[in-house]
Amino acid sequence: MEKKKFPVRAGVKKAPRPRIELTIERLNDEGVGIGHLGAKEVQVAATLPGEKISASIEHEGQHRIIGRLERVLTPHAERVRPACTHFGPCLGCSLIHLKADAQLRFKTQRVEEALRAHATLRGVPVHPVWPAASELGYRTTAKLAMAKERGKVLIGLYRRGSHDVVDIGDCPLHHPLINRIVDVVRQEVERQGIYVYNPDRQSGLLRYLTIRVSPAFDKAMVTFVTAEKNYREITHLAKWLRKKVPEVVSVHQNINTSSGNVIFGRDTLKMLGAVDLIDQVGDIRLRIAPTSFFQVNNSQAARIYQLVRQWAALKEGDTAVDLYCGIGGIALHLAQDASRVIGIEVVEEAVRNARENAQMNGIEGCTFRAGDAAELVHDLAMEVPSGSVAVVNPPRNGCAPEVLEALVHLEPRTLIYVSCNPDTLARDLDLLAGLGYRTEEVQPVDMFPQTSHVESVARLVPDRDRLPRKKLQRPQ
Repeated sequence: MEKKKFPVRAGVKKAPRPRIELTIERLNDEGVGIGHLGAKEVQVAATLPGEKISASIEHEGQHRIIGRLERVLTPHAERVRPACTHFGPCLGCSLIHLKADAQLRFKTQRVEEALRAHATLRGVPVHPVWPAASELGYRTTAKLAMAKERGKVLIGLYRRGSHDVVDIGDCPLHHPLINRIVDVVRQEVERQGIYVYNPDRQSGLLRYLTIRVSPAFDKAMVTFVTAEKNYREITHLAKWLRKKVPEVVSVHQNINTSSGNVIFGRDTLKMLGAVDLIDQVGDIRLRIAPTSFFQVNNSQAARIYQLVRQWAALKEGDTAVDLYCGIGGIALHLAQDASRVIGIEVVEEAVRNARENAQMNGIEGCTFRAGDAAELVHDLAMEVPSGSVAVVNPPRNGCAPEVLEALVHLEPRTLIYVSCNPDTLARDLDLLAGLGYRTEEVQPVDMFPQTSHVESVARLVPDRDRLPRKKLQRPQ
């Protein structure tokens, strides 16, 4: 929510923030610099290890201080000028002030350190991270907050540690078409006088703007997230948007009546154009719905899909299981080699997309099921033969133990784990080691240049010496 703004009495000045000097010791998992002031940890964004800095104190707790960088007194040798005019207030790209090669080293080390925290994983080979083809302009999906301040519409990201919106219409990470759309929406909302939602008053209409771009076809889908169902204003806005940006082929309205910070509500209505956005990743064309999850970096997603296909080494007669399959990107690539692929996903709209994607690509033998992962995988023991291949691509919090146990009971010859969180990846690989599956290698992938985030793909095989003593009996 936005912070409440209170009037300051005339003649009364705000007290200056206390300032400190310290040396940054390391970067945390989010790419924020960490130092110490006495026994307290100090977090200062936009800093690098070894730098001596001056910072003002924004918040001081019992064990931690949050600081704002004021001046770099001794800069890191690989510090660069950020390629962004919003870097100071936004700080969404936590490594944009670090050279590209150094960013890649940080990400490889990030994965290595997460694995080394577990004794079972300390000998696992971690390959150097795969760099992205483009360090800027790669992001094809944007989920942006909206606000209004002194009559000006702001569309962008929340300032770090707050709910103040930083306007970033020309974000260098966004695909150029996203920035064009944001600029037009901002102008039209102001021109048409459409109310922007105010969370303090819980009034207004427009809450978020989400945009998906297909770089393969240079088309876009736009979704306006509103506080209530509205036809007149959103339809009028949609028509103006499509007139000014003809590449917009689909406009939706999602209704979110909650008071929290979750972006999407339950109901989505098509306002104009197509129901879904058509994109292509690797060899596969994909239908993407407004609220379905999809990778934000298409070229790196294609490399991951190809790596999974290579490691799976499927052939005619084989069966594969793709867990958390989303709209079917990985499953459809695997189905080019296997005789049968079963995709499992809890989001029904994503399963609808996945089924349509199989049909659109003329791929047979690929089926998709919606429901609870643990229950559906457990049921697969009756129909998936031992020695198949299993792929998991869970959200950031990883897999529940019962899901991994159910997967192991399928007795796959290869298990491939795609992860966007090194810590939950390492936790789950350690659990799988106890269940009799050894991690052979891990390939980090730089899906999000200029940020601290790193994707990883791990390949596991049965470890006959460490199979669990008690195993679930496969149905006869």
